[in-house]
Amino acid sequence: MTAEPQPAYLALEGGRLIEARSRAPGDTEGELVFTTAYTGYEESLTDPSYEQQVLTFSYPLIGNYGVRADRFESDRVHPRAVVARELTDEIVSWLTEEGVPAIDHLDTRDLVTGIRDEGAMQCGISAGPNASADRARERLEGCIAMSDHRQIGEQVSTPDRVTHNADGEGPRVALIDCGAKGSIISSLVERDAVVEVLPHDTTRAEVDALDPALLFVSNGPGDPANFTDAEALVASTAGEIPLAGICLGQQVVANALDGGTEKMPFGHRGVNQPVRDLRSGRVVMTTQNHGYTVTDPGPLDVTQINVNDDTPEGLESEELGVITRQYHPEATPGPNDSLEFFDEVLTLAERPRTD
Repeated sequence: MTAEPQPAYLALEGGRLIEARSRAPGDTEGELVFTTAYTGYEESLTDPSYEQQVLTFSYPLIGNYGVRADRFESDRVHPRAVVARELTDEIVSWLTEEGVPAIDHLDTRDLVTGIRDEGAMQCGISAGPNASADRARERLEGCIAMSDHRQIGEQVSTPDRVTHNADGEGPRVALIDCGAKGSIISSLVERDAVVEVLPHDTTRAEVDALDPALLFVSNGPGDPANFTDAEALVASTAGEIPLAGICLGQQVVANALDGGTEKMPFGHRGVNQPVRDLRSGRVVMTTQNHGYTVTDPGPLDVTQINVNDDTPEGLESEELGVITRQYHPEATPGPNDSLEFFDEVLTLAERPRTD
């Protein structure tokens, strides 16, 4: 006998309530965002950049090619909940094991259009046998803005130093872990770099003790203004140690060098974002996942822009030895158009260090 479907409720900022089907039970809250990616759901769900968010998939069927741990970007699912038009049983089993609420059988086209028009919004979810509209609204009332998650770095960063490829013959890279994807580390290791993954609050003295050839600030969740330790580290090393950054890393670098950032209406989340290089005119397709953008690059040159909205996608400074990207050059999931970024980064690491 088929079990009766269990109810789910999604309460949105502004008062709207959506009824759905519960697939993995639980009550939670978070910032509701969407991704346009139609593959790579395992990578998206294990991307630390989705911490404290509720992830909506615009593609209607999620889970149709199974779940494999070798495609994970971290050791756990990071979104607070998952929303889709339809979820397969296999992905539901995974989310249930992870304790992550999941709901489907709702009009995600309408939901995504609402986020696109009104911006990312706070939401509350109640799913499962004890679900109710009131519980969803209660969770919404307790939801706080992404900018107010002051300690979000502690939720996604390594607590201790971890060395990858210790016997590598390439340059030593100090990777400041603000929520790094595993594929960033593997992209550097594939090029024989020695990668020292360090906590988000690593100090200048700790970096100096490692004497790295390059300081690399990773991607991560939330407001870059909340990564004050990483910002201070960049400010103290800029011009002395070559510097790279991806996604949140670009934003942290800009803030550290007297630039500025701001929250976007609904961000860029997907695997088909076009980026133009201002020097060559070449356009590449990129994977992106961010809700903030650089508004003032400070002393850095904007070298790449998003074709859709002209937001900065690449910042560089020959004088300071800085190269950053807003998108994810390592892809995973997505196109491989920009993998050469890691070759450029390691070439930058060969620059003589100035003390």
